[in-house]
Amino acid sequence: MKNIKLTLLACLLLPIITFAQGMRQMEPKKNIPLDSIRLSDPFIMADSKTNMYYMTGTGGLLWKSKDMKLWDGPYRVTQTDPNSWMGPRPMIWAAELHEYKGKYYYFATFTNRDVKIDTVKGNVIERRACHILVSDKPDGPYVPMQDPTYLPANKPTLDATFWIENGKPYMLYCYEWLQNWNGTVEKIALKPDLGGSIGEGKVLFRASDSPWSREKDENGKDRPNKVTDGPYVFQTKTGKLGIIWTSWVYNVYTQGVAYSASGKLDGPWVQEKNPITPPDFGHGMLFTDLNGKQLMCIHSHKSVNGKYIRIPHLFEVDLSGDKLVVGKEYKP
Repeated sequence: MKNIKLTLLACLLLPIITFAQGMRQMEPKKNIPLDSIRLSDPFIMADSKTNMYYMTGTGGLLWKSKDMKLWDGPYRVTQTDPNSWMGPRPMIWAAELHEYKGKYYYFATFTNRDVKIDTVKGNVIERRACHILVSDKPDGPYVPMQDPTYLPANKPTLDATFWIENGKPYMLYCYEWLQNWNGTVEKIALKPDLGGSIGEGKVLFRASDSPWSREKDENGKDRPNKVTDGPYVFQTKTGKLGIIWTSWVYNVYTQGVAYSASGKLDGPWVQEKNPITPPDFGHGMLFTDLNGKQLMCIHSHKSVNGKYIRIPHLFEVDLSGDKLVVGKEYKP
């Protein structure tokens, strides 16, 4: 029971703590080393048009860099509608930036803490959903598009990411474990301009499919952890389709990987037996830097004096074979 409580508490409080940290850091600064930035769920877009790197994550803020060694920021880049379901001051988690057909898109999780949609096993669930904003520039401002919602209002979703299959755009996301008690990774089709969703979501895999994540049930017995977090889709040079995603091994934040047996989003998805990154690292993403080097951006996770600290890190990766191979930590 102790490990269950630790896991639940960590998942509930980490985004709130990090968001609050982000809200305090509103005065942009210059030349900040990467390891001096406190940021959950970091995402780096290498933009060849501006020859710059743009980093975002939880908190709704943006950092810029020419070399990934030193960063300027943070900058606030979102302009949400206060009259929308998000409310006047939504919490923003796990933001991603994607260039698509000449525009830039901001995939993120928005939470309106004033609206409660459900209570499950004593947990009050707030209105939380994935949404997409758009801009003509990588550093924003990012504003809403036409459709007011992308996913059902009574379903808490988070950690949206982007993938194109056979020329059709999709959003992948997690259906949060707080409601279904067995988190999922799902996909939903998007309109050609990403301005809304098409149809309903489809489950790709569930938290319980994981052979490596662990927690204790109410009787103290081992079982797969219920959390799905931070999915990111990638393809190796041989055409193998994979998803990295994060959960817990008891109270250790951990990232694993699954591969599609069909090479398509519909799977079936086969989970690798072992995690792919060191303990206490998670919510990773993959990108190619402006010099052609393949990297993983991920955050470390540790508790310092009772507070959770998350710091962005870079790791070298090899995608030349059938599977993702994570190498040593990379220092720009």
